[in-house]
Amino acid sequence: MARINSNIPGLIARANLARANQDLEVRLERLATGLKINRGADNPAGLIVSERLRSEISGLNQAIANSDRASSVIATAEGALAEISDLLNSIKGLVVEAANTGAISAEERRANQLQIDSAIESITRISNAASFGGLKLLNGSLEYVLSGLASTDISKAIVTGANFAGQPNIQVNVEVVQSAQTANLFLNGDHADPALPDGALASAMTLEIAGPLGVQVLEFLAGTELDDVRDAINAFTAATGVSASLINNNILSGLRFSSTTYGSEAFVSVKRLGGPPGGGSFQTYQIVGNGEVPADFSFSTFPPGNLSASNRDTGRDVTAIVNGNLGSGRGLHLSVQNSTSLSLELLLNVDFATRNGSTSTFYITGGGALYQLGGEINSSQQLNLGLQSVAASRLGGTLIDGQLHFLSDLKSGGKADLRSEQFAHASAILEAAIDEISVMRGRLGALERNTLQTNVRSLQAAIENLTASESAIRDADFAAETSALSRAQILAQTGTSVLTLANQQAQQVLQLLQ
Repeated sequence: MARINSNIPGLIARANLARANQDLEVRLERLATGLKINRGADNPAGLIVSERLRSEISGLNQAIANSDRASSVIATAEGALAEISDLLNSIKGLVVEAANTGAISAEERRANQLQIDSAIESITRISNAASFGGLKLLNGSLEYVLSGLASTDISKAIVTGANFAGQPNIQVNVEVVQSAQTANLFLNGDHADPALPDGALASAMTLEIAGPLGVQVLEFLAGTELDDVRDAINAFTAATGVSASLINNNILSGLRFSSTTYGSEAFVSVKRLGGPPGGGSFQTYQIVGNGEVPADFSFSTFPPGNLSASNRDTGRDVTAIVNGNLGSGRGLHLSVQNSTSLSLELLLNVDFATRNGSTSTFYITGGGALYQLGGEINSSQQLNLGLQSVAASRLGGTLIDGQLHFLSDLKSGGKADLRSEQFAHASAILEAAIDEISVMRGRLGALERNTLQTNVRSLQAAIENLTASESAIRDADFAAETSALSRAQILAQTGTSVLTLANQQAQQVLQLLQ
């Protein structure tokens, strides 16, 4: 057919040429940008997925930067704590030297006290000065704020981690399920043999009294009354860690031998040396299963089956449930370590810790330091950390005679300064302070090594995999694109030639007019 109004071959050739040119433009754009997706029309589904991947990668990159900054903060705090540790060790040496009263003059002790005062002031100064980018680290700014803490139940509370999870406060419930106990041995003052004197030793004997602090050997004459035995043992309590008391304050009821400290590390041993097997007329007893000692304990009323003959007994650590978590006890100290919700250290009062079923409640209302360690802002990707003040007035809290004493008590005029000659008390406070700093350093070191460093490595691996996935979706394959470019160029040239031929066909109609 010969028509000139409609050039159908030309239309077909032009449409194919337009597609070839469009494909050529796409290939040139991808090669120029290096991206397979330059606009939503290129691949709508791929664009959505790749943008999500890009957002996640961006969050993870910042999480790595956050972790690195948190490591720097922890390293700064740990460096300050190392200096405090050195100062505490130097104070320990000065106290031990001052305790050598037979070889050190009063002037030397005063000189030691001046050094102790200076070291304690330096500890408080470091506590106030340690900072990172204007953020105070060890002055209590980053410790948790507690409300409703009953000092009659809990002498000291250190919260090292708390996850609020969007709540304004955290209620902490403490319930003692197994009371703390001293080690206890009992001696009956009422002899079964009527020929033996009640309330007194039946024969001359030598007793070995041993406790957590040491051993002492005491000799007694026959007929020595039990209150005199008590006084003789108590004269060496500081050397043995064992005290004696009359049961119901009556020599006829007998004697109770107790450790001065609580927990499984405390023990009492009372042995008769050189006596008959089993102790003869001198036999001590322990409560079976390390049970609680009734306030009105008496051999006449206590079930005989709950007593067993023994010359040694150990104490018992407190056990308590804190917000559903079983705490780890050590004497009167209670520790709960749950990094996902709540971590704390408690020093319980004697009356509270030695009663089964005792309960106490307090609240964590704020404070602490929060570190964002993941790419998503939620509690599972955050770390909560509390850094308590290490000022001398807050460090080394130790219960002595029912009162809480701190490192500041070692300064001149304090209850445990060198002039008071309370060297054992000063040493106990120092040991507690050294332990606190050591635990803080260990906790921060474990956090940096086991949490932050591993977090960075895992995030880097995730970024590598996400970047590879995002690249596969979005980045141009140059080998494929150059091949497609060559094809598009050939098709464009061919389309141009074909369109020329199609336009020339219409001119053949002119031959019919000749």
